[in-house]
Amino acid sequence: MKLSHFNFKLPEELLAERPVENRDESRLMVINRANKTIEHKMFKDIIDYFNEGDVMILNNTRVFPARLYGNKEKTGARIEVFLLRELNEEQRLWDVLVDPARKIRIGNKLYFGDDDTLVAEVIDNTTSRGRTLRFLFDGSYKEFRRKLTELGETPLPKYINRLVEPEDEERYQTIYAKIEGAVAAPTAGLHFSKHLLKRLEIKGVENAEVTLHVGLGTFNPVEVEDLSKHKMDSEEVIIDGIAVNKVNRAIDNKKRICAVGTTSMRAIESSVSSNGRLNEFYGWTNKFIFPPYDFSIANCMITNFHTPKSTLLMMVSAFAGHDLIKRAYDEAIKEKYRFYSYGDAMLII
Repeated sequence: MKLSHFNFKLPEELLAERPVENRDESRLMVINRANKTIEHKMFKDIIDYFNEGDVMILNNTRVFPARLYGNKEKTGARIEVFLLRELNEEQRLWDVLVDPARKIRIGNKLYFGDDDTLVAEVIDNTTSRGRTLRFLFDGSYKEFRRKLTELGETPLPKYINRLVEPEDEERYQTIYAKIEGAVAAPTAGLHFSKHLLKRLEIKGVENAEVTLHVGLGTFNPVEVEDLSKHKMDSEEVIIDGIAVNKVNRAIDNKKRICAVGTTSMRAIESSVSSNGRLNEFYGWTNKFIFPPYDFSIANCMITNFHTPKSTLLMMVSAFAGHDLIKRAYDEAIKEKYRFYSYGDAMLII
């Protein structure tokens, strides 16, 4: 399939600027792949589709406050620094994006905070907007990380055209987030409330936690018509033995195995044995899933509504079928579902 197959007109007013008040009261579109039906529900109705022994695969990554604002030495120009990945803990080296990039060259220094106790020196250009920074801070590594957290803000997607608000710190994080390392939330999981997870647990539905630290590469635009030529950025994945045992037991018992979000799906599809079982995995993946694709583990998926031409939409189309997803998205636009990170949800069974 080609990039143009995934284009559609998305009304700007359907991009969700804010989350709904209660996590599990987002709308839910339920798509049945077997009989090609579309139903309209509330997210908390999801409990009706799962039974004892079924497994939810949750991405337990935790978003860190990755967006900083600093001032350039001498000129005082305000520069946005988006932390992407720590390269070296001892030397305090980070891969970052800077904006505006044209003003930032090797050797420049940036000052952060009112007291300028945190300084960064640009030591390399990596891409047009990418830089490598060495942070200079008079304190321990623990104190340095605390300072980054103190100065950083919740990295809401750029489409959200408003200032970060106090509630975003909690709402742009799943309630089961544990392992810090993501610069964007695994947004399908934002719909789960503690109450809903407890109800699922009482019903006998198991949670298998995996970790994929979401990077901005997930959202990079695809710029080639031939999808086979698109390269995904690598993201760190951890799948431990506990998750593996739960998932493989569900496979053996022919239970429903639900990948909560595209990141969970990409994690498990990056570590599949030749006989279609999940393996432990500690490493990096740049797996790009687009139609046609044979999925090995999950037989069910929860996801948000994605933007045109996105790699996320391509994966969902591979899972549910391109024509069915096209029909579902037409229906979502007609029914005014909310799209993207703070938007509504889809269950594909």
